[in-house]
Amino acid sequence: MMRIHETLSDNRLRFAGKLTEMSDELSNLAKEVDKNRKQTRETGLRLEKNLQDAENGVEKARSRFDATAEDLERLLLLKSGESAKGGELQTGPGGKRTLGKAIGKSGLLFKNKNPQQILKQEEEIRARTSTASDAFRKEVLSTQGMRQEYFNLQLPRILRSLKESSEEIDNGTQYHLARYAFLYETTLLSDAMTVSPVGADATGGLKAAVEAIDSRTDFKQYVQNYQIVHGREYKGPRREGPYEEGFLPPPSSSSASAAMNKSIGGIGGVGQNKVVSTRPIFGVDLSTQMTRDGVDVPPILEKCAEAIEQVGITNMGIYRLSGTSSKVQRLKNLFDQDWTSVDLMNDEAINDINIVAGCLKLWFRELPEPLLTYELYPGFIEAAKVENERLRHIRLHERVNELPDANYATLKYLMGHLDK
Repeated sequence: MMRIHETLSDNRLRFAGKLTEMSDELSNLAKEVDKNRKQTRETGLRLEKNLQDAENGVEKARSRFDATAEDLERLLLLKSGESAKGGELQTGPGGKRTLGKAIGKSGLLFKNKNPQQILKQEEEIRARTSTASDAFRKEVLSTQGMRQEYFNLQLPRILRSLKESSEEIDNGTQYHLARYAFLYETTLLSDAMTVSPVGADATGGLKAAVEAIDSRTDFKQYVQNYQIVHGREYKGPRREGPYEEGFLPPPSSSSASAAMNKSIGGIGGVGQNKVVSTRPIFGVDLSTQMTRDGVDVPPILEKCAEAIEQVGITNMGIYRLSGTSSKVQRLKNLFDQDWTSVDLMNDEAINDINIVAGCLKLWFRELPEPLLTYELYPGFIEAAKVENERLRHIRLHERVNELPDANYATLKYLMGHLDK
């Protein structure tokens, strides 16, 4: 159930990560589009201001031209002696204005001037008028070209850029909304398949995990394991059953049978077929039996492991399934009587590899001290709790190196066998 919830949390974390990624992309898109919009706006304002400045320049050039033209008109009126009656402003052909008060003003402008001076001043005014006319014409042409370029080229380009920015925002938002919908649908589907898988290979769902809880079996297994680990110091009531299946034998059975063997062996002519072992290996300290027999690895471990690797390595549940209790006890007696004469490849136990595996488990179970020793057990537990994988390997390796030589050699051979 915890693994399923971890899978669900991983799905949601990935979903949250994708949402964050989409948010960042949308923010970057908004910033880029806003930047382009501001640049386009500044460009438009600048071009519009330039056009307004050009139009203002045209008006100024026109005012200068009108002023010089008015001076020229006054001078021509003075020379021709024409005047406007009543001192009114009159409008001539084409809407052009003439100055009705030209005589009065021209009298002030050209008072006390002889004809030569008036002629010279006329030439100067005509030159200024020509210059002002050329400048006015130049400003008009330049402004017309600028206006034409602005309305025909620049303004459409600016509007097109603004439209593209708007479309880019719309397309980006639509794309990420579609992506969000897909991610959300995928996450929901993944959660549903994790909680309740469907299909031919539908296993491991949350419902199946809950329904697989069996409190009675768990409690029974716990009690059996507790008896196996703490059996020697267990003082409470004992349940009967085969030892290799997790039950403890009666406390006096081993000593009683040993005493019986000795008494039978001591009576002449009686029990001559009973062989009293001088080198038992079950229930004997590991270092004691290895030193006694002069071996580097316990013989029962070598024989059973070789038989399993040759015959039963492809079997399911090699060490999980139990062999027949009576046959396991028979094989145990053979090893206890004389392990050197045991040939598993030619023994009936080879027909059921679980008998060989059960005998090997029984030998480990009956060791006075566990393979990893009572003293080092807390150290192994602490080393296994280290979260850093590399450091955990180092700590476990240190604990293994602290094992006695016999235990270290046995563990090394056992690990190689289990690896195979």
